[in-house]
Amino acid sequence: MSDTHLQPAPATRPLPAFAGYGVELEYMIVDQAHLDVKPIADQLLCAAAGHPAADVPRGAMAWSNELALHVIEIKNPAPVARLEGLAEAFHAEVRAANELLAGMGARLLPGGMHPWMDPTTETRLWTWDRAALYSCYDRIFNCRRHGWGNLQSMHLNLPFAGDEEFARLHAAIRLALPILPALAASSPWADSRPTGCMDYRLAVYRQHQREVPTSMGECIPDPSYSEAEYRAQVLAPMYREVAEYGAVPCKGDASALRHEWLNVRGAAPRFERSAIEIRVLDTQECPRADLAIAAATVALVRHLYDGACAQADAGLDTPALVALFERCIREAERAEIDNARYLELLDCGIGPCRAGELWSALLARFESSGLLPAEARPPLRFIQEHGPLARRLAIALDDAPGRLRDVYRELSACLQDNRQYGARR
Repeated sequence: MSDTHLQPAPATRPLPAFAGYGVELEYMIVDQAHLDVKPIADQLLCAAAGHPAADVPRGAMAWSNELALHVIEIKNPAPVARLEGLAEAFHAEVRAANELLAGMGARLLPGGMHPWMDPTTETRLWTWDRAALYSCYDRIFNCRRHGWGNLQSMHLNLPFAGDEEFARLHAAIRLALPILPALAASSPWADSRPTGCMDYRLAVYRQHQREVPTSMGECIPDPSYSEAEYRAQVLAPMYREVAEYGAVPCKGDASALRHEWLNVRGAAPRFERSAIEIRVLDTQECPRADLAIAAATVALVRHLYDGACAQADAGLDTPALVALFERCIREAERAEIDNARYLELLDCGIGPCRAGELWSALLARFESSGLLPAEARPPLRFIQEHGPLARRLAIALDDAPGRLRDVYRELSACLQDNRQYGARR
């Protein structure tokens, strides 16, 4: 465990906007030799805790289970005041997990999706503790498919205190979401083939709860100005819709899903902890890259919060934002960003351009204004120079399935070493 260098957020609750940060990273557990998924998260958590466990506290960090038995989540469960130092803390946890997994013939694998897993036959759901809840999810949504059994992401939690901060923060995140895949896409392959999307995880994620449309909407949320309005316009219809699935013996009661965590929009308010969870970021090849992208995301949201969204009512309609989002899902940094109003709201002094060029302009501004921590700058420069991880993987694979294991074996080594894919050892 490595947590002495992490600065806890103030004890005040709820935290004001940008006073604390929570990060969650999901990783696949795979066979050490062949890299096929290995559903042993229960064994790993038991080994870490010394007894059967779904959650394992580890100082300022923690490990926990996910729905799929081959996925583990590493997180800082209490907000920290600064993102600096978190990359090293996450890396220490990765190494600790890999040390335990080595005795089980396994290792962690990063990235937004496993590139050859067959979720129909290989998905195993968590079997105890919250098993009844997962069984209900499976009955309604069929979790043995991409978007459920095969996806790994970073969740970034940003706090708010009261309706005014909620409205501004929600508006700022809503504007930031469309271009985040241009920086964070890491899932260009699935089913042993190129998918045509740099961020295929998001492409399937947007459909994974289609059986309850009100739980996802268009992924990009509509504007909202207060907790009461959000509960009435978003959560209440969602609760009514999922309740229609009723109860089935041995397969769960849908009323158990009537909680705010059923809402899986790209920015999902978690009123129980007064935070908004950003859910559109693929897991990268190493915590150094993940936390740099988290820092860039925070900088962009803060820039918008202090500027275009200061009144919480500026912005674009949802379809316009969705159109930009879909381009970035498909093309990542090569997506055309040509909506004049969107570029005006970002206020970075650039006209129609590709998403990578837009990010370069934004990051330069954030560096000069002090919004971007120094430790995040080198990893972000590497992404600017070489493209997001999805682009680097696509180039390395060159449409050749025979290269998959070698490329992803190197990706696993990047995770262990905390270095970016394509960087010199």
